[in-house]
Amino acid sequence: MRKWQSISIAVTAAAIMLTSACGGSQDEAAPAGAAVSVAPSGVAATPAGAGAGTGTGTGTGVGDVANVAPAAAGKLSIWESAELGPVVTDSAGFTLYRFDKDTAQPSRSNCAGECATTWPPVLADGASAADGMDASLLGKVARADGTEQLTLAGWPLYRFTKDTQPRQTNGQGVGGTWFAAAPDGTKAKADTATGSGYGADAGQTEELPPLSTVDNADLGEIVRDGEGRTLYRFTKDTDWPMKSNCVDACLEKWKPAKPVDAGAVEGIDSKLLSTYKRSDGTEQLALDCWPLYWFTGDQTPGDTNGQGVGGTWFAVKADGSLAE
Repeated sequence: MRKWQSISIAVTAAAIMLTSACGGSQDEAAPAGAAVSVAPSGVAATPAGAGAGTGTGTGTGVGDVANVAPAAAGKLSIWESAELGPVVTDSAGFTLYRFDKDTAQPSRSNCAGECATTWPPVLADGASAADGMDASLLGKVARADGTEQLTLAGWPLYRFTKDTQPRQTNGQGVGGTWFAAAPDGTKAKADTATGSGYGADAGQTEELPPLSTVDNADLGEIVRDGEGRTLYRFTKDTDWPMKSNCVDACLEKWKPAKPVDAGAVEGIDSKLLSTYKRSDGTEQLALDCWPLYWFTGDQTPGDTNGQGVGGTWFAVKADGSLAE
């Protein structure tokens, strides 16, 4: 009898230790000007800064890129992003962004110097409203260099140099302050009810397990979810106790991965999987006690645009370690 009691106590202790390993507490100088209406003209333009460089992922998105002059927008257009809904683009199809550190009333740009190199201001001259857009929402604001920047609902508009092709949204959520512009001037945001833009619509034809690994040419075997999205770890999180430190604005850019059926995963030891309960009550997938995320800047299955962002975000190997 004592022998079975000893075994029972040992098993219980082991279970407590395993829970503790992932457990513990789980709480978690600028130009200005008045906006005025812009007369329609329908003049086409080529976007500035395509392929010029990348932002750093910090508050202003400043990066080491060549100087890029502002460019006209021509007739704006609207495209339906599978992830973000209606997004405003210029006449060449390049996404236009707004900056949370700007103001709309009155219109004011707070992106100058190196910031404006990475985020080229859109010129107001020759710009016109897209079909179906309220033309009265367009305006302009004078910048310190004398150029007039296009505004939408008072918000100055920009392009992002890391968008090298039409209909890319690599600037979405950068630094928690940059967002694609919706036709009414608000931020375009991910619609969790309609999906993420991955899967069949993004060219993903194979049906994937809810969690598996894939061979990346630069990073080796890394973990992906059922939609082919690369999953990441945040080095500011902790595994003892398990805690996510990606909150508030961080979550605009980095989305918590959802728990999966451990019995359906491939290439990953299901014993390493657990869940983290966030402060809002939702549960997040964790690997080896580290919370996992997907990155809104990854546009198609297999993208790893989040790798190394801010020196704190990294793709994950099957054992939960960082892919570096």
